[in-house]
Amino acid sequence: MITLTIGEIATAVSGRYDTAGTDATELTAVSGHVETDSREIETSGIFVAKPGDVTDGHHFVGAALQNGAALAIVEHRVDVAIPQIIVDDAVDALAALAAEVVRRVKAQGTLTVIGITGSNGKTTTKNLLGAILSPDAETVTPRNSFNNTVGAPTTMLRVTESTRYLISEMGASGPGHIAHLAAIAQPDIGVELKVGMAHAGGFGGIEQTAAAKTELVAALSADGVAILNRDDPRVVAMASQTPARVVWFGEHNEADVRAADINVTAAGTQFTLTTSDGDSIPVSFKVLGEHHVWNALAALAVARELCVPLETAVRRLESVTRAERWRMEVMGGRDKITIINDAYNASPDSMAAALKTLALITPRQQRTVAVLGAMSELGEFTGDEHDRIGLMAVRLGIDQLVVVGPEARRLHISAINEGSWDGESTFMQTADEAYEYLADELRAGDTVLVKSSNSVGLRFLGDRLGELFS
Repeated sequence: MITLTIGEIATAVSGRYDTAGTDATELTAVSGHVETDSREIETSGIFVAKPGDVTDGHHFVGAALQNGAALAIVEHRVDVAIPQIIVDDAVDALAALAAEVVRRVKAQGTLTVIGITGSNGKTTTKNLLGAILSPDAETVTPRNSFNNTVGAPTTMLRVTESTRYLISEMGASGPGHIAHLAAIAQPDIGVELKVGMAHAGGFGGIEQTAAAKTELVAALSADGVAILNRDDPRVVAMASQTPARVVWFGEHNEADVRAADINVTAAGTQFTLTTSDGDSIPVSFKVLGEHHVWNALAALAVARELCVPLETAVRRLESVTRAERWRMEVMGGRDKITIINDAYNASPDSMAAALKTLALITPRQQRTVAVLGAMSELGEFTGDEHDRIGLMAVRLGIDQLVVVGPEARRLHISAINEGSWDGESTFMQTADEAYEYLADELRAGDTVLVKSSNSVGLRFLGDRLGELFS
């Protein structure tokens, strides 16, 4: 974070300063990272004591002090000898502090903020863009999937006076969330990847999801740039909702940054990159899955707007070997058994894309195995969407389906009801049962996809299988 005095921080968050028996004054400067987890605190850091669903951050102010915290932002005074700023709402204070820090750095005229949203692909795209931009200048990107009302401001607070690029991943589980994050970050460039059924339960349906995703480009100024997916009709409709200049990416002939001649293999994806400037460059993209081509194009479109030479951007893109931990992560190898661990998150769209990739990259003579768990946060659409994935697994010709957990049982039933399967779909109550079954069931040459929402925890099953067959 940039250096601020305690007094400046208190003003920014509309808080009241309490020395809590220390020698610190309002003129004491603080410049460490801001964290809501006391375990992540480093020397001179700021701890935000956020009440949570399970526990209360105020219980961990002492631990934050022991780990080096120089200041705590709290909702009530804590009996710990650390300077404290008392606020009405810790999460609101976090947002206010992030907005002030970003505002100050942007006022220097050297910081460009890129906001990225979409139902799928945000984390992959920010990682790809980070890999392209960071060799040239200080670039701040979110850790993991820090994209909500707590994680996104925490990332923004990592900017310093020398930061050139801030990449802000903007997620939402309801209307207004992205508008809130955009108001904090004031993005110069907004990237809209895709509108799908992820978190549909919170939005109330896909049209409401589209409206919420539009909040990012609607927040751009006339001097900004909206990077939009030309292949998604709901994203195309956003062009009329932004005052910013529009740049298109996709496979469509009208895209300014376009992929053609796409070829997907187990080693990655090859395509020809063309631009509206007349450039044409072959790309060998190592991240597995055709659906990640859109993410690559979005990152390249942003890099093009930031004047990164196209050849340089492509070379850096090609150096990325995986989207993210537990996202289409290729593991295993013994007896030519390949484990694809893609169980960090799952929506109907990403589940469908992963199944299609499994079917596409597996040689005809080898067996496809899909280990699937539940897709969460779908609300009233849960049953229908699990039915659809079960039917898709059958129609894609997946050889063996292993469904894990009671929340996903409907997927198993739908696959059985679809037709003439005889034992090709198996249901397991727990990940441990699935592991024992697969340890005996998998055979040489199998390609195995492990996919579920994060809350189901199948990513750890994928890790165990990857280690077993390494």
